[in-house]
Amino acid sequence: MKRIIKLSMGLLLASSIVLAEATPTIEEEALGLRKTNLYDEDNATKGDGTQYGDAMAGTSQKIERAFQDAPPMIPHSIEGMLPITINNNMCKGCHMPDVAPALKATPIPDSHFTDFRPKHTYDGKEFKKAIDEMKNEVSIEKKKELIGARFNCSQCHAPQSKNEAPKNNFTPEFTTPDGANKSSWNGSKLTEGLDTLAD
Repeated sequence: MKRIIKLSMGLLLASSIVLAEATPTIEEEALGLRKTNLYDEDNATKGDGTQYGDAMAGTSQKIERAFQDAPPMIPHSIEGMLPITINNNMCKGCHMPDVAPALKATPIPDSHFTDFRPKHTYDGKEFKKAIDEMKNEVSIEKKKELIGARFNCSQCHAPQSKNEAPKNNFTPEFTTPDGANKSSWNGSKLTEGLDTLAD
């Protein structure tokens, strides 16, 4: 019995050594973007500082999307355009669909003019749901003006920094031929898969 136990322990030890050798060890210096000593805070790494593009709107080069239907990056300077508020949005001056083509700007898509929220009511005393509890809370209504929930452009769209990016081997697979430059989330795709209450 002792011999079986010793043999089992020997096999277990040998297999753990083989597994330890087969698993590559990653040094902690390779774990992040920081290349300085992790334990030396007196000489801590300082960031490069963000270097956004300084081209004026209308003179910049459009940036391809990172993946299908990704929010486009802002290729121009946004100095003086922030903060964006619901009543003061300088982006609309060039990106509204009726003026964007003439200015060679990306037009705001249909999705930003579509209200997906049901309209509940509250009179100060009683809250009333606009829809049946047993159905999806989706009520779609197309509007002519930008939907209030979509006024803050910089919540999804960001200016592109010129800094050196970490290495990345991600390769996008676009589902439409012009997916690197145009959103496909419009028309019937806006409601695809939704059990809507109103069209």
